[in-house]
Amino acid sequence: MPDSPLPDAPARYVFVYGTLRHGGSNDITRLWPAPTWVGTASVEGVLYHLGAYPGLRLQGGGQVCGEVYRIPQALEAVLDRIEDITPGPGDEYGKRELLVEVAGHRLPCLVYEVAPWRCAAAPRIASGDWLQA
Repeated sequence: MPDSPLPDAPARYVFVYGTLRHGGSNDITRLWPAPTWVGTASVEGVLYHLGAYPGLRLQGGGQVCGEVYRIPQALEAVLDRIEDITPGPGDEYGKRELLVEVAGHRLPCLVYEVAPWRCAAAPRIASGDWLQA
């Protein structure tokens, strides 16, 4: 009897808002394995200017602009390395999952959220758009 194919892994999505956006210094569309564009979106939160990159806090106060991509599992590992995700209390970023409305659908998206200690003295980006900051 032939082997049955493995079921497809569930779709993973990521909401990117800073250097990973198309045209940013870490443009996700230049990474491998390649992501699939889903659309533009925004999330409720506050965007902070941390120098060469921004940080998002998922709290009330505004809308943060970004993009949503469907990503293969191997790309998630690449993104974790870019964001320096390690299981530890001193990490600059943590990874969360959030429902994001995009293209008429609510999708569970990974979001890389900056730690409160990292943005305590950082200026806010009032527009919520890193590419316009």
